Amino acid sequence: MKKWMYLIFPGLGLVAFLLVYFPAKHMAEERLAAQAAEVERAKQEAIDKRLELEKKAKEESDARALQNAQERQAQDDAREKKRLDELQHIRDETDTANADADRFSKEADALTAKLAALQQQKEDLTREDFELAKKVQLAWVTRSDADLENERMLDMVATRAAQSGMANAPLPPPASN
Repeated sequence: MKKWMYLIFPGLGLVAFLLVYFPAKHMAEERLAAQAAEVERAKQEAIDKRLELEKKAKEESDARALQNAQERQAQDDAREKKRLDELQHIRDETDTANADADRFSKEADALTAKLAALQQQKEDLTREDFELAKKVQLAWVTRSDADLENERMLDMVATRAAQSGMANAPLPPPASN
């Protein structure tokens, strides 16, 4: 029997080992499968989460890009509106300045014409004044000449009368008393 012992104990050990090994192996495989499934699920969740985050990031990026584009468009519109307002303001000021220039030009022309008329009137009045002064001076000279002529005639008449016999009346006879 000693010979069979060499086969029985190792056979029993092999059977005991196999009884422990296969359930442990099966449990280890299940654990590995569970771990692999857990790892796969975690990978899938990570991929899903990453895809979701990428999708969210893309949506946020698109939203920010759209918002930035709208802000730029609003700024461009505001800048264009401001430029057009300034351009209109410049046009209005230019039109006002041109209207004022036309009005002032017409006023200047009217005042120039009025000045020319007043200068002509002044010249006419000066000429009339000169003519009147000339007539007054001529009348004064004529009167002075006439006065001299009267004096000369009076003096001549007085001298002739003094020389004439008629002017010397005879002396009245002496009075008898």
